[in-house]
Amino acid sequence: MTAMIGPNTPFPIQLTNNLTVVGNYYFNLYLFRGKSGSALVEMGISAVVDRVIEQLDALGTEPDYLVITHPHSDHITGLAGLMERYPGATVVAGAGAKEFATHPKGISTMIREDAFMASALTQRGIAPGRPPITGFSFPDNILEVDGETTIDLGGIRLHGLAASGHSPGGLLVHCPEARAVIVSDGLGFHFPGQCFLPLFFTGYADYLTTLKKIASLRPEIVGPGHQGPLTGPLAPKALDQACRATTDLLNRIVTDRRDDEDIAADLFREFYRDEFTLYSEKNIRGCCRLLVRRAREFSETA
Repeated sequence: MTAMIGPNTPFPIQLTNNLTVVGNYYFNLYLFRGKSGSALVEMGISAVVDRVIEQLDALGTEPDYLVITHPHSDHITGLAGLMERYPGATVVAGAGAKEFATHPKGISTMIREDAFMASALTQRGIAPGRPPITGFSFPDNILEVDGETTIDLGGIRLHGLAASGHSPGGLLVHCPEARAVIVSDGLGFHFPGQCFLPLFFTGYADYLTTLKKIASLRPEIVGPGHQGPLTGPLAPKALDQACRATTDLLNRIVTDRRDDEDIAADLFREFYRDEFTLYSEKNIRGCCRLLVRRAREFSETA
């Protein structure tokens, strides 16, 4: 598969003998299956949990691992439903994910955004399988990745690699046998056929380092958390595009002498469209302010 997918593309999508994408166009979860085990990477949101379970049942798979790429609401509020269905699965998360996800402010944001995203999917004709979450808790027994870990699924290996710059507790998942890297939001937010919006929420330099780490792995399959996988010639093209977008956004912000709030407002007006309207205005306005702040912080220390 070398073409971009769209909102009407049917799921699951089989990319290789060992790798299948489940979920839907807006929320992508990646299933790796080996000879002795399987792992689901990305947890999605509560609204897609039941559809994901149906897809996994149809594939005859119960994941042995549930891998959290990072603890933002659109990547973790599906966790409780998946854990309930697969209680024997080992939850894998990056160091710092639990602390971020269980902060009281973070929990209230997750509850609010999960409900907003469920409503936004409904407006797009995708009915949630269950009500939005009303609370959030992080499992006590997890495989915490502080640096790097390897999961052997029998014939294929998953390398969990710490990824900084976008979120605390970030992970990349590299499968050498599939020539795939699940990048989640590591390239930014993808507007298919148009551009990437960089998302260096915890630090510009770290974010750029993560981009270079992804590129060094030379993946033939790049797996964002949204708007579908990028394969064939689209994979290196996306990496180049994301790197350019990141440096361009930094330069745009640091050379703009206007008030930071005005710059953030311009970013919001430019990017709050299409798939990005799955998130609340409050959320995305805050994201734009954070991008301006991180760019300023980097320019002051560079």
